[in-house]
Amino acid sequence: MNLMEELTWRGLIKDVTSQEVIAKLLQEKSPIYCGFDPTGPSLHLGHLVPILVLMRFQAEGHKIIPVVGGGTGLIGDPSGRNSERKLLTLETSLKNAEGIKSQLAKFLDFSDINKTEMVNNYDWLGKLNVIDYLRDFGKNFPINYMLAKDTVQSRLETGISYTEFSYMIIQSIDFYTLYKTKGCRLQLGGSDQWGNITSGVELIRKTTGDNDVAGIVMTLITKADGTKFGKSTGGSFFLDPNMTPPYSIYQYFLNTGDKDVIHYLKVFTFMDKDTIEDYQKKTEEHPELREAQRALADTMIEFIHGKEVLKEVQMMSSALFGGEINKLSYAQLQVCLNGVPSASISEDMPLIDALVLVKAASSKREARELLGKGTYSINGEKIADLEYVLSRDNAIEKKLFVIRRGKKNYFMIEFK
Repeated sequence: MNLMEELTWRGLIKDVTSQEVIAKLLQEKSPIYCGFDPTGPSLHLGHLVPILVLMRFQAEGHKIIPVVGGGTGLIGDPSGRNSERKLLTLETSLKNAEGIKSQLAKFLDFSDINKTEMVNNYDWLGKLNVIDYLRDFGKNFPINYMLAKDTVQSRLETGISYTEFSYMIIQSIDFYTLYKTKGCRLQLGGSDQWGNITSGVELIRKTTGDNDVAGIVMTLITKADGTKFGKSTGGSFFLDPNMTPPYSIYQYFLNTGDKDVIHYLKVFTFMDKDTIEDYQKKTEEHPELREAQRALADTMIEFIHGKEVLKEVQMMSSALFGGEINKLSYAQLQVCLNGVPSASISEDMPLIDALVLVKAASSKREARELLGKGTYSINGEKIADLEYVLSRDNAIEKKLFVIRRGKKNYFMIEFK
């Protein structure tokens, strides 16, 4: 398979502006660019899709130009939104851009400027005055053309400011600038960027007469039930370990459904076709073993955070679900059990009272009955003693008790 055939097999291609032009640009190893708007201080799991595609282009000999949108981030992209974005300050936009640069450097080869050259569009957009903007660029965008774009159409009823309405022009200037200064003829983006990408292609065609420019948009990755990939009740999963613990990402992929796991192996890994088909067969024949899910989770953590972090999260997962709570530190347990029912105490408390407090039992009577049946484990040890008292001396690091009821129900009691 050539590159486009492989990307199509992996379910990554939503649409292209011209198959013929792209085939020519692939043969010529044209530079390719993709934008990353600094709306937050960190990239998230969804950003791995374009990153992995860019890595594949780089492996084929294309120069990669990641564009960090220090300028476009000040405007706000209306794509995929039903309301106005909150405008960033220049300081926040540039600060976020620097953080994104350092994250991208973990995945793309920056050893040679001919392989990867990162740029910030604030460098040219910040110098653009309003007269040049209107004369050189705005003149090429008929209002009817702009109104026909899906990103604008979807906002006409709820309202769209001129700021966000003009975003397609601003992004088109990016493509035009990179075409003129870097010889870039190919742009990559998410499916929600189709209108912006085609606008850039049209701007270059109109102003230069060059038809050998093209865009590729990737498929929006969703779960089999139609919900967004990379989302939880707490929001996005970020690549910054200080914002999202690697263990949380590991568990997210480990809990991937059977209907999604093969698709995710295609999208998020470099496994070849035979290997993925082997995992598909294993999933169909023995879904209870969850071999594909483990391979996916292991691969993603190593890719994002490295081998040492993978070893740690594997140990944490094994210890928690193997009941070996005492192998884990207070900090690790706080990560592993984030979101479980919890309660705080300031002094020693009988276990029966604590079970009711944290709602591991509905009443003292039920707590006594279940304790007698050996239902509860405290910090990894079965406890059936009706007189057991939670005290700092037998707490993990003198401040935490982990209560497990049955096999999967966890609770935490913490000394404050």
